[in-house]
Amino acid sequence: MSSALPILILKTGSTHAPIRAQLGDFEDWIAAGLRAGGAEVVVHDATDAQAPPPGHRAVAGVVITGSHAMVSEREAWSEALVPWLQTGVSTGLPMLGICYGHQLLAHALGGEVGHHPEGVEIGTVTVERHAAADSDPLLGGLPETFPAQAVHWQSVRRLPPGAVLLAGSAHESHHAFRVGERAWGVQFHPEFSDAALRAYLDGLGDLLADEGLDAAGIAARLQPTPEAASVLPRFARIALSESR
Repeated sequence: MSSALPILILKTGSTHAPIRAQLGDFEDWIAAGLRAGGAEVVVHDATDAQAPPPGHRAVAGVVITGSHAMVSEREAWSEALVPWLQTGVSTGLPMLGICYGHQLLAHALGGEVGHHPEGVEIGTVTVERHAAADSDPLLGGLPETFPAQAVHWQSVRRLPPGAVLLAGSAHESHHAFRVGERAWGVQFHPEFSDAALRAYLDGLGDLLADEGLDAAGIAARLQPTPEAASVLPRFARIALSESR
């Protein structure tokens, strides 16, 4: 059995029940990517504000999941995570926030989160790395542009002080950032398969139509996103190397 510390998945929500029954939940998809990088994982349900996450020294790193909640609503369980995240970043614990987790990390560190003025970004989108990402341990190995799955109504409207902007898309300027040496946020979903996003689109037709979008057309343009998916095993290897 490995003596390495596990990576903690902070679960901030669940996918819809029919998707969960067919494909699993957010933490299952994230765990698969982390295990591909050699990590063991533990899961903590962060929506239970009465049960704090494990101590920072008990884990090699942290991944914060996506959620159907909104960071701007400042739910009690979400706000209870803020000091825990701040301490983790200040002590150099490797962290990766995904979608809601990306926004929550930005909020915890002094950034601003709110609804995107142009509405939802959903589908397989093209993410473009900035020059600042060339030497980044997590994103530096990705192509200058790469496809990624995305679905979000809110976004990081203002980055935290000192954050380095690493990537954006035509719709979303803040698709990835880093704070310090070991804390990252990504708005895109490295854990989502095209099948998972297609399942979301199957249930969002009316809502997207209200925004002038065609769910079936977006679904038809979905594609696999192996470059984005590589972020999770790469994060696992970074976290495990730091814990040795």
